[in-house]
Amino acid sequence: MSTKVAPTVQVAETDRKGSTSEGLSSYNEEYLVGEQEEIFDSSLEKSICWKFDLRILPMIAIMYLFNALDKGNISNAKTDHIDKDLGIVGQQWNNMLSIFYIPFVLFAFPLSLVIRKYNAANVIPMLMFTFGSISLLSATVFNYGSLMAARWFLGICESAFLPGIIYYLSTFYRRHELASRLSIFYAAANVANAFSGLLAFGVFQIKHSKLKGWQILFLIEGAATVLFAIVAFMYLPRSPASSKFLSQREKDCARWRIETDSSAKATQGVSLMDAVRVFKHPIAIAWMLQEIIIGVPLNSINNWFPQIVQSLGKGTVQTNLYTVAPNIWGAVALLILSFSSDYTRVRSVFIMIGVAVTLIGFVVFGCIDTQSHLGAAYFSCFLMTTGSSVSSVLTSTWYNNNTPNENRRVVLSAVGVPLANAAGLISTNIFREKDAPKYLPALGITAGFGGAAILLIAGILCYMIFDNRRRNKTQGVQLTYKDVPTSELADGPENPNYRWMY
Repeated sequence: MSTKVAPTVQVAETDRKGSTSEGLSSYNEEYLVGEQEEIFDSSLEKSICWKFDLRILPMIAIMYLFNALDKGNISNAKTDHIDKDLGIVGQQWNNMLSIFYIPFVLFAFPLSLVIRKYNAANVIPMLMFTFGSISLLSATVFNYGSLMAARWFLGICESAFLPGIIYYLSTFYRRHELASRLSIFYAAANVANAFSGLLAFGVFQIKHSKLKGWQILFLIEGAATVLFAIVAFMYLPRSPASSKFLSQREKDCARWRIETDSSAKATQGVSLMDAVRVFKHPIAIAWMLQEIIIGVPLNSINNWFPQIVQSLGKGTVQTNLYTVAPNIWGAVALLILSFSSDYTRVRSVFIMIGVAVTLIGFVVFGCIDTQSHLGAAYFSCFLMTTGSSVSSVLTSTWYNNNTPNENRRVVLSAVGVPLANAAGLISTNIFREKDAPKYLPALGITAGFGGAAILLIAGILCYMIFDNRRRNKTQGVQLTYKDVPTSELADGPENPNYRWMY
């Protein structure tokens, strides 16, 4: 069995209203790429994907695990009373959490352009080295101000890490392969939340005459991050073309795969003016709004889940242990929904499923007496983690799949991912100390954002279905996104041949 390069769709001259006067030309059974016909066996594609999976995915999964640990260990540190040790009172804790997101949003865009220019495999490990160093040095903070400074610089160094990884993977994998690969490394965040609870449980048992438990936690996680960043810099392939573990034919096939079903042009140069044009289309703005809305449930879990679980009435040690199983389940649910999304080649529906289940979890937890109905309350914690991560993974995949232009794609991720994390400003300020231990208003607000996300996603889906049908009717054909190679679509929706993947 062989796979052929997708045909180039020819469109006749259009009038000023954009209508097609002559329709589309017919397809040829065989066609040329450049001056030579290229036919690659499907078994060759599978072999290439398998080599990429073995070489890239384990490495970036561990990298993202350390990223999630270094970003979220502050929540575990609070269960060991870092706030009391540093004299943090009242709103100061929320301010400290909020300060992280300001540089996280401001620096993501410029750093992502650096990643695009100097190669993700070079820059991402460097970012990892720096935020690991900051986590390591966080063990030396001595008051509220020094912790604020540490969180500020941590926000800078982590800002472009996730957008960079998403962009990096999109240069190796096709559109329908991306969600499952993203889910594998993103599941590391859920495992990190679980592992962080286990690690915190173990570390907090250590009795040291000079160091607090939270200081030892920062030292261990920071040092491990720094060491692994060095390994990642030496190990990650820079591009398919420079991958020494591929033969020349495999390199040619890898580039063809991307140019027919991922990127408009694999060698596209960096252009800021071209990149920001992506926001001319209202769907791009809608996706950014979607990132903010789904970011509230995501950050409520990432930043406040130990405190939510603590309302079950358990002590510090048991609370950290109780966070493990729901976070593990969150990783499993993420993989199930993401692989299903890749298999069906549908994004929007699976995002709505994930958001809906998480919404139900927050509503159930908020409506019951958690200590009187411990089983139901703990089960709702599993519901909360079911869709909190998958909504973010599939949203990032969704707009990356629909943006063949690499400049525009990296900008969308550089703006969208930080906006989702910036929603942490909302979650950190709705979980108020006076509402502890259950934080009932915060649970209700978080559920409300989940409902708004479902409505917005449904609206985007309806528009895409309508626009695809309109384009087909205008051109007198029946095309889907699979029928047009991405090498033809550098202009995105401005191209009459463009079709939405929804």
